[in-house]
This record gives sequence, structure tokens and C-alpha cells, in this order.
Amino acid sequence: MERPGPSEVTGSDASGPDPQLAVTMGFTGFGKKARTFDLEAMFEQTRRTAVERSRKTLEAREKEEEMNREKELRRQNEDIEPTSSGSNVVRDCSKSSSRDTSSSESEESSGSSDDELIGPPLPLKMMKEPGNHIEEDIVGPLPPPLYEDAEDDDDDDDGDSEEEENPVQKIPDSHEITLKHGTKTVSALGLDPSGARLVTGGYDYDVKFWDFAGMDASFKAFRSLQPCECHQIKSLQYSNTGDMILVVSGSSQAKVIDRDGFEVMECIKGDQYIVDMANTKGHTAMLHTGSWHPKIKGEFMTCSNDATVRTWEVENPRKQRSVFKPRTAQGKKVIPTTCTYSRDGNLIAAACQNGSIQIWDRNLTVHPKFHYKQAHDPGTDTSCVTFSYDGNVLASRGGDDTLKLWDIRQFNKPLFSASGLPTMFPMTDCCFSPDDKLVVTGTSVQRGCGSGKLVFFERRTFQRVYEIDITDASVVRCLWHPKLNQIMVGTGNGLAKVYYDPNKSQRGAKLCVVKTQRKAKQAETLTQDYIITPHALPMFREPRQRSTRKQLEKDRLDPLKSHKPEPPVAGPELVLETGLPCFEEASAAPWRGPPGEELRPWPSPTELPADSQHQHVVEPSWEADPSVSAQ
Repeated sequence: MERPGPSEVTGSDASGPDPQLAVTMGFTGFGKKARTFDLEAMFEQTRRTAVERSRKTLEAREKEEEMNREKELRRQNEDIEPTSSGSNVVRDCSKSSSRDTSSSESEESSGSSDDELIGPPLPLKMMKEPGNHIEEDIVGPLPPPLYEDAEDDDDDDDGDSEEEENPVQKIPDSHEITLKHGTKTVSALGLDPSGARLVTGGYDYDVKFWDFAGMDASFKAFRSLQPCECHQIKSLQYSNTGDMILVVSGSSQAKVIDRDGFEVMECIKGDQYIVDMANTKGHTAMLHTGSWHPKIKGEFMTCSNDATVRTWEVENPRKQRSVFKPRTAQGKKVIPTTCTYSRDGNLIAAACQNGSIQIWDRNLTVHPKFHYKQAHDPGTDTSCVTFSYDGNVLASRGGDDTLKLWDIRQFNKPLFSASGLPTMFPMTDCCFSPDDKLVVTGTSVQRGCGSGKLVFFERRTFQRVYEIDITDASVVRCLWHPKLNQIMVGTGNGLAKVYYDPNKSQRGAKLCVVKTQRKAKQAETLTQDYIITPHALPMFREPRQRSTRKQLEKDRLDPLKSHKPEPPVAGPELVLETGLPCFEEASAAPWRGPPGEELRPWPSPTELPADSQHQHVVEPSWEADPSVSAQ
């Protein structure tokens, strides 16, 4: 049996190449070819349409400018000829409008009857608003701004570039407040991530809490405590969640306290008699500094004089998590003076007393990932290392009065180095600005030899672009909070200063400067009122108040009130030549006399004859009974 071949179907109602198949399937559109589109042609047509619309928009704007110029000329003519009527103006406007419409019709490829002006000319108000007609003609997004708009954008771009080129304008130093911590050096500063509370620590062993929202213009701390007893505070830092504070002091045990100052945990002390520090459970010597992990809650790091850097967990205070042991090129121990985490928490950097900077992977404690041997002068304490916000640059503040920048991707030489920055404290800080364009550090001065400064360097060129004179003492700590955009400074004379700008800064010090100082409450003294009742019965009558002198005389006559206290019991004061104790001690113990006599005490000096009180006692023939004296 032969199958019918595909027959050609012509016409608009064709069901496909096989009519029986269409009948079988139940619909007539089966077998049609898919419609094809030429995308390049469509894009080209769209581009031409956009160019044509932009050209029409430009021409319309040019016509609008011409109309405005003609109107200005007419106004000038009207001022010159006040007698002229407004009909000519209307007629001229109608002529210009008809001229414009005729020119637009000639430009269009296909005109319509709707575009022709029919009837009287348009009023002046509609002529002054040609933008409405333009908006009706244009479909889709508007073309880029031209002429004046473009010039304005260029001016804005120039202004933005000037601001980007001059980061000094972003420094918030127009206003300042001073917080009185004490009389000794403020050696530690900490600010919580939200910027609500500031904590300061110093050489006076005190840690003080400052609440910006709760303070008034008196600037007083709401809490002061000594968490480490008689050890100087070296570092204070809030955790990434802001609920705990790491306290590092001169002892070998770091502490963690909560926001209110209560102790959360204390690290265990290691065994001093074990040679390998990796086998001890904690530090065995004085701490230098500490830092919280930026991502993991409850993990922090400390470095110590026992030549180790240890990581800890708050949940396990009985043993450290891991131990990093810095070594010299010869494999000898070297003491780390400062340490920090990278911004992502994967790297641990430490600066050592031999001038080297060593960087480890957080999970590999054996060999450092980067090691630069002569970053600073050997024998000087590098006081600070910190990472930039992008995580690629490391800044180090050396004890050799220098500040250096390092690229950890090419850790073979410093990018920049600045000298002439004296430092006399082992915890002098350096930090980056929130936009990563400036590097900030402080300088130290001798007492009475000038003022300490806060120095700003541009990160890209490392030029000294700005300075702030802080006070007539050294600048020890500096902290630039990214959320508040405020700079906190700790000085050598016990002051903590906060620099801010009302327009550039947020909250923080701005909350407390607007509050007036509370008035001091006057001390209320309670005095007993004396009620005079002259006609009361004697049993209800209160005694009359008398002078103090008479009362003292009366108390002197009272044997109970004027009783002389008993003198303290005196010890042995004199040993006679005979070897016997003095009368005061001997009178307290019984002595055995000659045989047959009962126990009797040693005679007191008053019982002796008068002529024998000042003579030596003759040694008796009897001896003291040791059993009785022992009793």
C-alpha cells in the first residue's frame, strides 16, 4: 500500500505539509515553520531609530533656544517701544510656530494630518513649555545630556576627582573632647563595633568605661575597676560582637571581661620549668599585646616574653588552641613584641625583637608563610603591626622611629618608609583610615620639650600630608573608628581625646556634647529636732541640751565611760645575770620551791624589800619545774 506523499499546500489557510496529520492531531497549525528573526537587522534598525530621535531632540532644543532668543529680543523692543501692541507679538509667535511645524513636517519621512496646525495659534503659555511636546514624541530612554547638562556633569566629576585626590578633607578634626582617665599614661584604648562605649586603660592599673549616650558635658566615666590588680594595662580590645573585652596586662595571664566589667575567663599560666613552650598550657612570662579574631566569635591571640604567640578560645580557658614559635634564621628563640590577625582572619602576623616580621597561616603553626628578617633595626621593639582594610598592605610601627608599608603579595622589600617619628612607648599605635587612603601614627616627646603629634601619611605616595598637635605629652594610642568616623587618642599625661566633625562624623562624641552638665546634688544633713514641752510630765520631758564642755566633765566622772583601756601584754624585756627572766614574765608562771612546799608564784617587785629591788637576784638553790612551766 502506497502512502500519500507530502503535497504542497498554498494559501493562508494551509494546515501543513500533511493534511491528514493535521486532521489526526486535531489542530490546523501543526507543521508550520518557526518564524525567524534577524537580530542584527533589528539592532541596526533600533540604533537608527535612536539616532533619529536624538537628532530630532537636538533640533527641538535648538529651536527652543532660538525661540527664547527671539522672545528676549521682543521684550527688549517692547521696552523701547511701549506703545506697541501685543497683537504683533502673538502674530510673530504664530508665524514662528507655523514655521517650526512646517520645517518639522519636511524633515519627517511620512507626515500625518494630526501634526498640521489647524485653528488659531497656540497661546504663549504653551509656547513656553515645548518640553511637553518633546516628551510626547520621544519613546524610550532619553539620550545622554548635552551642552549645559554635560558641562554640569563635567564640573561634578572634577569636584569628585578633587575630593578623591585630597583625602585630608575627610579628616574629622574640627572639634574635640577630652576625657580625664588619670595622671599616668593611657596605654590602651578600645571601642566597641557599634561605637557606643569606649574603654581606656593605663599605667595606673585602672580600666574605665565611657558611655557616649549616657555621658553629659562633664565627661565622666560610669565605671572604673582594676581587673589585673597591680599590673599595667597594655591592650584593650572589644570582640567582633561587642559583648566581651580582651584585657592584656603585664602579667602572664590574659583576661576576658564582659561589657559591664565582670570576669568571663582567665587564661591559665604555663609551667616555667618546661623547656619546650609548645608543651605548656599557657604563657609563662609577661604579655605584650592581644587581638580578637575578626570572624570567629570567642577566639583571640596573645604574645608574650616566653617567645610564643598563642591562640585561645573563651570556652576553653584551661589550655591554648595553638602555639606559634618565632625563630631567627639560625633557629633560635626570639621574643614577639606585637601580633595581629589579617582582616579575613586567615593570617597571623608578629613582629619580633630582632627586627623581623613573620606571618603564619592560621592553621599551619610550623613554618611562617612570609618572613622578612630586617624589617626594623634589631634590638628595638616594634610596637604595632596592622593590616589595611583591603587586606593587601601591612603597616609596621618600629621602635627605630620609622613607619613602613609592606605588600604581603611581594614581601621582599617595603613599599614605603618614613623616618623621624620618635617613639618611647612599646605600644605606640598606627592605623588606616576607613577609606584606606591614609595611615595615621603618633609621636613621642620628652616632658617639657614640645607637643606630641598625630601624623597622617597618604598611602599611595606616603607623603606627610597633615599633622595635629594633641597635647604637651606623647601620643601613645590612636584609633580611627570606621562607623563613627571619629579619632580616639591616648596620651602620656593621662588624657583620652576624641576628635570629630559635626558634618562628617556620626553619633559618638556628638551625643554627649549637646547634653548640659547635671547640677551637683547638695548634701542633705539630718538634724534631730528638739521639741520644748515645758508643761509635760517629768517622765515625758526631754532633757535640756547642755554645752559640750559640761557633758565631757560629766562623762569623765562616769567610771564606765572614762575607763582606761588595759595596756598590751609586754614581752620579755630584761634577762638578769642569773639567767632568770624579769619579774613581769616570771610572775605569770608558777615555780616549785624547796621540797615540801606548795607551788607559789614568783614574787613581784613590790613584794621584795626596798633595798633589794635594785640589786641582783641571788641564784636560789631550787630550780623551776619544767613540767609545770610547760603546762
